[in-house]
Amino acid sequence: MITGSDEATDRPLLLLVASGMRPYREYLLKSIATRFRVHLFHTIEPSWEKAYLSGWTVLADTCDGAAMAKAALDLHAATPVAGVLCWDEVRIHATAYVAEALGLLGGDPAVVWRLRDKGQTRAALAAAGVPQPASIPVSTEQEALAAAEELGYPVVLKPRGFGASLGVIRVEDAAALSAGFAFTTSIVIPEPVLFNSAEPYLVEECVTGEEISVDAVIRSGVVTPLFIGRKVVGYPPYAEEIGHFVDADDPLLTDPALVAALQDAHTALGVENAWTHTEFMLTADGPKLIEVNGRLGGDLIPYLGLLATGIDPGLAAASVACGLEPDLTPSRHRISGVRFFYVAEEDTTLGSVAFEGELPAAVDQSVVVAAPGAVVSPPPKGTVWGRIAFATATADSVDSCRQALDEAGGALVVNSV
Repeated sequence: MITGSDEATDRPLLLLVASGMRPYREYLLKSIATRFRVHLFHTIEPSWEKAYLSGWTVLADTCDGAAMAKAALDLHAATPVAGVLCWDEVRIHATAYVAEALGLLGGDPAVVWRLRDKGQTRAALAAAGVPQPASIPVSTEQEALAAAEELGYPVVLKPRGFGASLGVIRVEDAAALSAGFAFTTSIVIPEPVLFNSAEPYLVEECVTGEEISVDAVIRSGVVTPLFIGRKVVGYPPYAEEIGHFVDADDPLLTDPALVAALQDAHTALGVENAWTHTEFMLTADGPKLIEVNGRLGGDLIPYLGLLATGIDPGLAAASVACGLEPDLTPSRHRISGVRFFYVAEEDTTLGSVAFEGELPAAVDQSVVVAAPGAVVSPPPKGTVWGRIAFATATADSVDSCRQALDEAGGALVVNSV
């Protein structure tokens, strides 16, 4: 069912597939709506999104690329669509079928699947000589044990198609691998994508150093890095991302080795026009690529980029999707950060969660994301869905930013029932 007018104006019509969680994605939609008409494909009638939409279509399944493509053709016949955008990892592959059907940028499902499937990513990068950890695809615990013996402990075990570090664990020996394999194979996400592979897991060389992310714009195959996210990881041996920092003047933005690896990776993977989120480990031997995601970064990293640089990620991503020149000129030079908060005990039933008292002026947002009555756990059981709140901050140094986030954490009061 198509609802809304999508009336013709001088603003391009952008088709957005899924909106995401309001606390993490509203800032993108709000910005995009200032310069684009937005038509949303969703599985339920929009609520908070309506303030930013020119129309919407309720579909049975937004992971069904063929069905979405048919609905998009009907929409396009009535009101021409200028671009298609999706920032949901689970739906970016299906969205590529929509862009393909409309003859728009991003319409190459094979390229997007190469990004979604980390096994294919590894193979393409290996063929191009892009520095990365050695990786062996496996399907069983015995195969994983054999792969680990070949690579040498410690190793990293991961699913080949999930995001947000779900199911990722570092293991030090064979006994830990057996326990880790049970953990990795037990991870279930709300809307899983089935990988038609006999080897759904990867055992990888454990490379060490600082882990970073790079949000970048790609136009006609040329990569422009915009935001470097310095990742804060907690709850070892699990790779839970508990925070990030973004510096507008991060020297890595112009580091020759990193910029070359970023460009070579996108060339090898066939990415031509997109916004991507790429993760690297900065090892003693140089940057080694962990993964490339065909979407805007999660965990509010693009929002941190906006706070730090003034570059608007929503408008830039929408512009690229519509074949328009994005505005990538920084207007600020600050440092921003985000911290995610969890309960201390597994299976905690929340009574109330609130930030109490006056927070530092550097704190930009303090947001509770878990509702009273929710049963939550810290990692590894809780993972991304164990987060109960977050805070963001902007300052002139990482230390000042970190201190503001520490104070926000100290002001978070959790009552259980």
